[in-house]
Amino acid sequence: MILLKKGLLIIAFMLAAGLTQAQNTDINSIIKEGIKLNSEKDYTGAITKYNQALAADPENAQANYQMAYTLNAAGKGTEGIPYLNKVIKTGGDLTGPAYELMGSIYDASHQPQQAIEAYQQGIKLKPDYQPLYFNLGIAYFRAQKYADAEQAAIEAIKLDPKHANSQRLYGLVTFHQNKRVPALMGLCSFLLLDPEGPRADEAYTNLQSLLKGGDLKAGKADAETLLLNKTLSTAVAVPGGQLETQLKNIFLTVGKLGEKPGRQSFFWNYYAAFFYKLSQSPNFSTAVKLISLNAYKVGVVNWLQNNADKRKALDEWMASAERKF
Repeated sequence: MILLKKGLLIIAFMLAAGLTQAQNTDINSIIKEGIKLNSEKDYTGAITKYNQALAADPENAQANYQMAYTLNAAGKGTEGIPYLNKVIKTGGDLTGPAYELMGSIYDASHQPQQAIEAYQQGIKLKPDYQPLYFNLGIAYFRAQKYADAEQAAIEAIKLDPKHANSQRLYGLVTFHQNKRVPALMGLCSFLLLDPEGPRADEAYTNLQSLLKGGDLKAGKADAETLLLNKTLSTAVAVPGGQLETQLKNIFLTVGKLGEKPGRQSFFWNYYAAFFYKLSQSPNFSTAVKLISLNAYKVGVVNWLQNNADKRKALDEWMASAERKF
């Protein structure tokens, strides 16, 4: 009799486990249907599917996240916040994306401080989730907190140096602090990674403004910024003002400054040292062509197509070049 009871308990457990697995499979299928509908911009249909999944499992993190995502896509972002709070409560892999989406919703609804706090809270829990730093930098930038935005951009770059928009963000926020050399190098880094499109157009326009002496902020500057700004102005004043000559003069002069004791910040280690080495490499001319691709598209594209070996050499050099933080 005891053995029979044990056997029945085991069978009951197996049946319950099988039912749970089947339910999970069904929920996952419903969520996938919702995601497909969302991609087709059928937000009403997607929300219906997520409601079905949540009726079966109210704490399902994926269903809650996708619900918030679709509500945001449908222009009802603030309605998604309670769903994101459920995702955060359950923890797991979606915690970082949940805080990222929450911050974006607050930002879009003109609640900058709430957006900043959401990103900061997310970073505490998921300090290795790069998009939180990048979006925090964007939120600081929009709030005109440029120094804070610079630090967020630096952390984003450290986690993902190949994320082009983090390089662009660094360039923009240093530009707004009148840090002309860091801004120029940040924009050059962005253009080396993403040389085409509207953002490349904007980056190249800002680059030209920096070379011509433009700045976006008047007022006091620290000694290092004053030194670098003067260095840039002197370097571009040399006769023969072609872009390649101007950039080479800047990178060489700033690179030599970086060899002096005490130059150990992120800017000196990551940007100044890298562009100093690039300016002395046989790949420098190719790099300048890539930086200016969007400005002289037809000519540069043709040159790059006819010199595929040089483009490959540049890519290989960049991949192997050490950039310290």
